[in-house]
Amino acid sequence: MKKVKPGTTPATVDEYIAAVPKETRTTLEKLRKTIRAAAPRATEVISYQMPMYKHHGMLVGFAAFKNHCSFFPGARPIAKYKDELKAYETSKGTIRFPVDKPLPAALVKKLVKARIDENEKRLTEKMKKR
Repeated sequence: MKKVKPGTTPATVDEYIAAVPKETRTTLEKLRKTIRAAAPRATEVISYQMPMYKHHGMLVGFAAFKNHCSFFPGARPIAKYKDELKAYETSKGTIRFPVDKPLPAALVKKLVKARIDENEKRLTEKMKKR
């Protein structure tokens, strides 16, 4: 797996993860594995220079920053699981967490499945209108 030069956009999720520090890489690899287990039919892409997953539209994404990592499940799943997310810093569609305190896999799976349900419901509604 080739390493991305600073200032360039990675072409794959493997390249993105390879470019982050080792401790962060371990956290992102676990997050990636959990997302893929919860959404096996989702497609991995790089969008907005970070890993994203698509399944009937954008599903979730993640990114590494200097002092934290972020998971992007969208606003509705965050609102739905707000009680379970109290230990983390959240905003409208983002959950921020320290590299050494990753999101629990069970919570990530719930958030991903909530997004899958949301995207599939939207697709069904769209099909009904045709």
